[in-house]
Amino acid sequence: MNYLEEKIVQEGVIMPGNVLKVDGFLNHQVDIELMRFITQELQRRFEGVKVTKILTIEASGIAIATMLAHYLNVPFVYAKKGLTVNSTDDKYVSQAFSFTGKQQNLVYVSKPYISPDDHVLIVDDFLAESEATHALIDIIRQAGATLAGIGIAIEKGYQKGGRLLRDEGHRVESIAIIKEMDIKTQTFKFIRHHINGSIL
Repeated sequence: MNYLEEKIVQEGVIMPGNVLKVDGFLNHQVDIELMRFITQELQRRFEGVKVTKILTIEASGIAIATMLAHYLNVPFVYAKKGLTVNSTDDKYVSQAFSFTGKQQNLVYVSKPYISPDDHVLIVDDFLAESEATHALIDIIRQAGATLAGIGIAIEKGYQKGGRLLRDEGHRVESIAIIKEMDIKTQTFKFIRHHINGSIL
């Protein structure tokens, strides 16, 4: 069991509606030692892969993207949700349904921040139905850039997102893949380790 899996077992709370609450250490309050583990593990798994930019979506992926960008010494960009008064028309726009928020979100990245020369690594805190990830892939395609891979902290392996992405030929590296979680007993089962995006 790796460090992230241990934290999920010790501090994760399973909520009604198939929601895993990890805001005490990952996506509200951030455990820096855990974040260091996640990002160093992603750096190790994508060693040798050309990455010129990291892309995530606001807000929970920003902490992971920040520290991983530091280790890889590349810029990171985060897709913004909704269109604000100071957003320009010069942007890539896609749509993503939020599993936790139960709503459709417009997400966008200003065009100057991703170029056709970029090799983009997507990172995020969760992977469930892959709506957010597919929106980011769509933005990368609009930009004419190259998808270098997808790095995830927690993947809900019993939902379709990871399978869809892998079936499409994308390399997905998830630090913790949950096979099952039981709200009554507050217990978890994990899918054992995978190599180069393939589940064992």
